[in-house]
Amino acid sequence: MIEKQSQSGNEEEADRFISTELDKARLDKAVKRHFDLPWIKARTWIDTGKIFLNGTRITAREFVVAAGDRIELRMSAPKAARKSALDPKEIVMFDEDIVVVNKPAGMMTVPHHSSDETETLDRLTLDQLRASDPKGRRNKVSLGVVHRIDKETSGLVVFARTFTAQKALSEQFRAHTIERKYFAIVHGKIKAQTIRSRLARDAGSGIRGSVPEGRLSSEGEELGRLAVTHVEVVERLDGASLVACQIETGRTHQIRIQLSETGHPIVGEKVYIRDFTGPIIPGYRVMLHAAELGFIHPTSGETVNWIQPLPKDFKQRLKSLQLRVKPTQKDG
Repeated sequence: MIEKQSQSGNEEEADRFISTELDKARLDKAVKRHFDLPWIKARTWIDTGKIFLNGTRITAREFVVAAGDRIELRMSAPKAARKSALDPKEIVMFDEDIVVVNKPAGMMTVPHHSSDETETLDRLTLDQLRASDPKGRRNKVSLGVVHRIDKETSGLVVFARTFTAQKALSEQFRAHTIERKYFAIVHGKIKAQTIRSRLARDAGSGIRGSVPEGRLSSEGEELGRLAVTHVEVVERLDGASLVACQIETGRTHQIRIQLSETGHPIVGEKVYIRDFTGPIIPGYRVMLHAAELGFIHPTSGETVNWIQPLPKDFKQRLKSLQLRVKPTQKDG
């Protein structure tokens, strides 16, 4: 959790700055080393909201710091107030048929049988709709799921509020007519390209991945499903690139897998990074953001589109890499 708090001139500790030796380190490691603490004390100070970076309270141990960040210990800081898991402001729009939500990173889109997590986006969104419109006739049933984004991915998701809307949106997703653009920070200097591959649940190494066209299962069926991702280079960074990905299909972990298989895994990737041999840029979550979503409204027939700016944690990781770009470095 990240919370902004006004600064006071009577803090117990003077402002300090993250050294170059701790650049790209996790916050808990940075606090331990910077203040010369045992692990348990460093993590306790973070968990109780006593650590501030650049004036912002940080309570995520995995948060990645950058050289030059101002780090403060504020023992007098009040305990961080507990906030709702989904800020009402994240409801981008809703009407009688659909609701568009900006999903925070770290939240599951829908429940999964392998997880006991209950505060999922669909349920929390319905709670917010019921609170804002308690007499709404669409609030008595669960939301219709038409697509998902990964737990660590932030950005735009649409749910249906009627069976008719769910059917219409599902047909658009199957026809690949939905407009979806993602931003990602990837390792290395990637080139603009279109990636086409067949993604299978098990590519032979126990995890999802691409399989050669024509490979058959033991039942004689062709393995994998076609996945198409168009990659555009937005900005060159220090050892990384900011890219925009337009997807034609919506396979599970499509962008993460295909970028990794090109040799450029997303910063923060922990699964599809086994074969990467270059220096790893740390990230406490996968730096992937669903920034744009567009489709034909299931009732009005109008083309609708939403754009969601990069979240704060994404921008901070991006900024930390931009600070070290050499002035003579150009896109190529």
